[in-house]
Amino acid sequence: MIEVDRAQALAFRLGALGLTERVDARPADLPVLDLGVQEYTAGSTHVALAARTSAELEDDRLVAVWAARGAPHLHRRTNVLALTAQLWPFSDADAAARIKSGQIPDGSRLGIEALRVTAEAFRAVVREPMPRGEASTEVSKRVPAELTFDCKGCQARHIAGNIWQQAGLAGGVQVLSRGRDAMLGPLDPPVPPLPEANQGIADLITTYLRFLGPAGPAEVAKYLMSTTAEIRSRWPADLVEVRVDGRKAWVPADRVSALESAATPRGVRLLPAMDPLLQSRDRDLLVPERERQKEVWRTLGNPGVVLLDGEIAGVWRPRMAGKKRVELTVTGFVPFGAAQREQIETEATVVARARGVPAATTVFE
Repeated sequence: MIEVDRAQALAFRLGALGLTERVDARPADLPVLDLGVQEYTAGSTHVALAARTSAELEDDRLVAVWAARGAPHLHRRTNVLALTAQLWPFSDADAAARIKSGQIPDGSRLGIEALRVTAEAFRAVVREPMPRGEASTEVSKRVPAELTFDCKGCQARHIAGNIWQQAGLAGGVQVLSRGRDAMLGPLDPPVPPLPEANQGIADLITTYLRFLGPAGPAEVAKYLMSTTAEIRSRWPADLVEVRVDGRKAWVPADRVSALESAATPRGVRLLPAMDPLLQSRDRDLLVPERERQKEVWRTLGNPGVVLLDGEIAGVWRPRMAGKKRVELTVTGFVPFGAAQREQIETEATVVARARGVPAATTVFE
């Protein structure tokens, strides 16, 4: 039995996620795009990419789609076909867990059919770029009443957000823009066919473990919004069991050597909220102190994190100061020393590059 401690497991993730050394590869060539990069706020994907590469951050080989958990992610266009089949639910119980919502208490009873009819509605509606609100109105008309609810804010009855977004990729939709002027559009041809069944859940589990392992079925289930029992029933047989501080976990066989040899990196990275590193569901491993977890993962408005010498050492929030400068407010879990502040200030210029402005200022709290 291979046994590693928390520090080695974390070092393994940082290496897998491209956070030990900044390279000059184009974004679509970064290994982390196998997992995808979530867009949490406008421009956050550029910050995540800039933490890993010094190359130009725009890459037309990438596309924004609703992927894991229905959250918007950057993925390679060449991966969309396989990803669509991998993310399709593999049982009615799996589908019910993913779309369970107080807004549509009867919707989960439809299981896979709920996602199928919604995906078919997307394919009928989104045939050209169109405003998200307009698409929602038209899709809502085409799905069973159990999947819609009375929205007081919109003063209309429309489809619940979780089923809407989790069906988007199978519905052949890409996310063109978000915010007030949110736009959707059809995926570039050839659009992947509507899945008849899940194909590749084992590959999807293995991808999670390549980047966010060692981990177990419970963590993967939370990541996919499924249940531990459902994920355990599809758990790949060719994984290697390890122990992390005595806890049972798994990694792919071809990643064992990387886990055993992982070394804690030095230096600073400023990672955005919902960076791939923060997607793992064993938060105690990333941030052992519960009070600090509450600062990193909030109900609303997550901050970015300061990765210092392989540990999450604080949080940061950006604010645009005019059109030429971004101001970063940085809060350390413990006060930063002078040398550490200088490293953070230098890394803030990377955030400025990602935000498309020439300068950054840093305020320490």
